[in-house]
Amino acid sequence: MYVDVVDLRNFYTSHLGKVAQRTVRKQIRSIWSDVRSCAVLGLGYSVPFLTPFRQEAERLVALMPAGQGVTRWPDEGPGLSALVDDVTLPLPDSSFDRILLTHAIENAESVRPLLRDIWRVLTPEGRLMVVVPNRRGLWASTERTPFGHGRPYSRFQLNRLLNECMFAPGNPTMSLYVPPFSWRFMLKSAEAWERTGHWVWPGFSGIIIIEATKRVYGATPVQAKRRLLRPVPLRLGAPAAQPQTRSVEEPLNPHD
Repeated sequence: MYVDVVDLRNFYTSHLGKVAQRTVRKQIRSIWSDVRSCAVLGLGYSVPFLTPFRQEAERLVALMPAGQGVTRWPDEGPGLSALVDDVTLPLPDSSFDRILLTHAIENAESVRPLLRDIWRVLTPEGRLMVVVPNRRGLWASTERTPFGHGRPYSRFQLNRLLNECMFAPGNPTMSLYVPPFSWRFMLKSAEAWERTGHWVWPGFSGIIIIEATKRVYGATPVQAKRRLLRPVPLRLGAPAAQPQTRSVEEPLNPHD
C-alpha cells in the first residue's frame, strides 16, 4: 500500500525530512551528474530529488501512482506532475533516457509488471535508478518516516528483482546512516554520520540506491497463440453428417 501523498509532502518539509532529502539527493546527483539532452522521469514520490535536474534535462516529468495521490509540482510555473496507473504507464515506448524510482516499488502491489512497463518506456541505452529502504537499516524498522512502510529490500533481493525484469544492475550505493530521530544535535551531525557509516557499518544504511541499465538482448517476445478450426475427415463407410471440427492451438506465424 502506498503512503499518502500528503504524508510524504509533510515528511519532506520536516527537519528530519529535509536532512533525508539533502543526503539522498546528493547521492543521486553524484550518480547522475549530467543529464543534459536527456528526458528524465520520476515515478513514485520523486519530486524532492528532481529539482536539480529542472534546468538541465531536456524534458522532466513526475508521475505519481493513483494509490498514493498527486500533488502539484513545481509550485510555480507549468505543472510537471500527473496521476497515473503505475502498471500501465500512459507513455510511448522508448520515450525516456532516465527514470528515477523513489517511494515506489516497496509500496507497489504489482512490482514486476511495474518494472516491465518501465523497461518498455526506457530507451535502449536508458538507465533506471531505484531508491528503496534497506532491510537491515533503522529507517525500515520505524513507521515515523515513509521509509518504514511497505517492503524493504536487501542488496541481494534488489539485484535479483532487477535481473528478473531484464535490467543489468550496477554496484549499490548505501546512504542515510543518520538514525531516523528528530533530535536536533543528531540532525546537525548528519554529514558526520554519513561519513562514519560508510566506513564503520556500511551494510546498515537507511536506504539502498542502485542504478541499472536496460538489457535489450535479454528480451524475448511472448509467442501468442490463436485458435484455428480445422475439418476432421470422415472415416470410410461412416454415415453422412454435418462437417465436424475440432479446436487446435497453433503458434502465431510472425509473418502473417
